[in-house]
Amino acid sequence: MSGRFVIGNTVALLAATGVAAAALWPIYQTGAFVLLVAVAAVLGCGIAIIGTVFRWPAWLVGLTTIGGYLLVGVPLAVPGRALCGVLPSLAGLAELVPATALAWKQLVTIVLPVGSYQALLVPALILVLLSTVTGLSVALRSRAAEPALLAPVLLFVAGIALGPSQATAPTLLGLALFAVLVLWLLWLNLERRRGRLLVSATAARLPAADRRMGAARSVVVAALGLTVAVLAGTVAAVALPPTTARDVLRTRVVAPFDARAYPSPLSAFRNYHQPDLADTVLFEVEGLPAGGRIRLATLDDYDGVVYSVGSAAAAGPDSGTFTRLPYRLDQSAVRGDEISLSVSIREYDGVWVPGVGALEQIEFTGATADARQESFVYNDLGGTAAVVTGLEEGDSYTSTAVVPTLVGDLADARPGSAVLPPAAVLPDGLEDTLAGVLRPGDTPGQSLQAVLDFLATTGYVSHGTAGEPVSRSGHGVDRIDELLQDQPMLGDAEQYAVTAALMARQIGFPARVVVGFVPAAEGATASVTGADASAWIEVQTQADGWVALDPNPPVREIPARQPDDPAPISRPQTVLPPPVPETAEQPEPSQPESQTTDPPAAADPFWAVVKLIVSIAAWSLLGIGLLAAPLLGIVVAKWRRRRRRRLAPRPIDRIVGGWRDYADSVTDHGLPVPPLATRTELARSVGGVRALWLAGEVDRAVFAPDGATEIDPDGIWVSVRELQNGLRAGLNRRDRLRALISVRSFGRYAKRTAGRDGRRRRRLWGARESTKGPGQ
Repeated sequence: MSGRFVIGNTVALLAATGVAAAALWPIYQTGAFVLLVAVAAVLGCGIAIIGTVFRWPAWLVGLTTIGGYLLVGVPLAVPGRALCGVLPSLAGLAELVPATALAWKQLVTIVLPVGSYQALLVPALILVLLSTVTGLSVALRSRAAEPALLAPVLLFVAGIALGPSQATAPTLLGLALFAVLVLWLLWLNLERRRGRLLVSATAARLPAADRRMGAARSVVVAALGLTVAVLAGTVAAVALPPTTARDVLRTRVVAPFDARAYPSPLSAFRNYHQPDLADTVLFEVEGLPAGGRIRLATLDDYDGVVYSVGSAAAAGPDSGTFTRLPYRLDQSAVRGDEISLSVSIREYDGVWVPGVGALEQIEFTGATADARQESFVYNDLGGTAAVVTGLEEGDSYTSTAVVPTLVGDLADARPGSAVLPPAAVLPDGLEDTLAGVLRPGDTPGQSLQAVLDFLATTGYVSHGTAGEPVSRSGHGVDRIDELLQDQPMLGDAEQYAVTAALMARQIGFPARVVVGFVPAAEGATASVTGADASAWIEVQTQADGWVALDPNPPVREIPARQPDDPAPISRPQTVLPPPVPETAEQPEPSQPESQTTDPPAAADPFWAVVKLIVSIAAWSLLGIGLLAAPLLGIVVAKWRRRRRRRLAPRPIDRIVGGWRDYADSVTDHGLPVPPLATRTELARSVGGVRALWLAGEVDRAVFAPDGATEIDPDGIWVSVRELQNGLRAGLNRRDRLRALISVRSFGRYAKRTAGRDGRRRRRLWGARESTKGPGQ
């Protein structure tokens, strides 16, 4: 093995790996991924070269690869845990090792791109490292280096399978990879030919011009094939739309949780205050601090009808994504107190999991523990937890969380930078009300405090139950506008929280609504009833992050309703023009419920696995087919050449064609053929009486006056097939395959002897004609 061979294969593999790894770019889209690919590829090639030079067994190469993975895994795949940015740490290894198995599923159930989030770079590191170690080891150790091309092909297929369902320039990437692989194959063929010609030149002193001619012919053939592939790929890239959706793993693997498929918990807020649930114990908690709030769900997407739980896919990256929690979340950046909360479910049912603060860890107990733990998902940015299978009576769990420290003074608060989805529509009276509340010159924090004071002093609480003034449920724009216009202002936490959130957004603060419970009972253990249901807002500030604020007025006696002012100038919008029918813009409170849908039925796991296997197999076969296409072309070309010779119109051409087909088989099987050898010389070099007999018969047909008519072409072809079978006898399956796809015969002895035979025949018949006298 020469240094030229090692360097050539290494460069070719690195180029192919770089192109194939580009298929993973839509998943990450971060500079950390580029660094990972570069370091992992160089490390993999280094391990393969050292293992080849020192003749390491496969198990030792595997152990070295694992050691290299653990050494570079933390700084490359979990960079946030690396010591000084370049050294592995125990905390990093504690994330790296579980991610080796767990990150794959999380990667296909999270919104892309993921950047360097948590340990999701681990799959990319494994793929690139294994691809380079395996590919280069095969290229340097095997007798045939061509199987090494499968390594970057499989890496490319994995990138497509793990990537987005929306295609991103796959044709161009595939074309680039195909071009690199063809050039690699061409170089391997030239190296193999160079080695054979060096041996042949040493033995027979073949002229250098002939060697250059053969090499140039191979280059031209490969260049023509590459040109056809480029043209075909260009046509496909122009003809196919670049945004065509494709079937990949994330389209087959069911997402852990889609919050948009479930009703907003704020729509059912009034149900908790109805007589049948107000005094019913929903669940029991232990460990709740004094004045603690139990959050059920965070709502950040308002469409003018309902405030719902957003998602990164539909509402933006700051809405977060529901992901499974394999072990523990790091909440060290949250300032607050760590608490442990135990919850036992009684009459509560639903997908939303009651909790407090920023969740670190949760452990379910009881008979359904495994099922609940498996279906638990958490949105870290929104602080919302859910169980896909739903909670029911008898479930219990213990969670560890960090409860943020409350902020006392809002005067110096400045709006944060979170980007939430804008409200689709605002109540008509919101701007006018704000204009009357805000004071010129106030800071954003002072303006926010003024809004809270306005709601607390002007508003009154009524759930619209028996014995209370009529208060319509719902939180659409019509209901919020009604709240702002009523005298006195009458509603409950459903309306006040939405109103405060919309006003805070108008001031400039990112704001969202939180639905949950505020237990009235004091003590470490509390029974939470429907009457404890509440809603509040969270605003993001530059200094303290998300801050919880209570916009609800205190419960107090409600004064009598004031009569409407008949003056038309006070509220002209309520008189002219006539109000639009409620079915168009002012839906009834029940409308949000009618718009919700039941959770989609889960797909049959068996068929999901079957479809996944079929999809992976299809992509793998496609990659193998791309590599096998040139080899199949060689087989077809040989079949057409043999058929053309056997069916030639003249008997002499069929006879000579039979010999040429045999000579081509000798060349393709790698047997040494003397340069410029005659048929007899070639037959002697091969050996065997049958070959010498065939050479004599063909020579007699070519040079004897009536030889072509005396010899049966079909008999010649029968002998040719028998001799070819003899060449294949005793060879193993791999050597037979190499002879089948060999291209050496396309520029070999038969074409040179064809011209020589013609010249000899012309000289022979010319001499015979000159010996004839006149009239003969």
